[in-house]
Amino acid sequence: MTLEQINELSAPEAEAEFLKCCGSQRWARALAEGRPFANSDALFAKADEVSASLTDEDWLEAFRAHPRIGEQKAATAQSPQEKSWSAQEQSGVAAGSADTVAQLAECNREYEARFGFIFIVCASGKSSDEMLPILNERLNNDSATELGIAAQEQQKITRLRLEKLLNQ
Repeated sequence: MTLEQINELSAPEAEAEFLKCCGSQRWARALAEGRPFANSDALFAKADEVSASLTDEDWLEAFRAHPRIGEQKAATAQSPQEKSWSAQEQSGVAAGSADTVAQLAECNREYEARFGFIFIVCASGKSSDEMLPILNERLNNDSATELGIAAQEQQKITRLRLEKLLNQ
């Protein structure tokens, strides 16, 4: 999809496309309302601006649009494109040893019990052996710190997905 095509979509269509990139309704709506974008830099700048205004609940909504690391089903419905992007982003987990994958699953459960949301990490290009120590390290954070880190990781994922949206 080109930027011109995004600019020409109806507001609900644009919002649906942006929701594939970030599961926050408020974020997607604000981006749809921010059109037309003169260029991709303007789109990315608006995405960052809106992200900076999100509340904790907006971030939690965005997190629910992701499957747990090593899983395929998110808490909320995903489009086929979102499922495909998640699978690509998490492809490094599939190559991990059974022991590492099992440890990731256990740490995911511990993380979710501790913080109340799934572990969010920009998994693109990371193996399960790389993600496991990140997860273990982040288990030491307090809730406020961890929510901030998870939001930063969500922003990385969002940027990558916006780039994919423009290049599909």
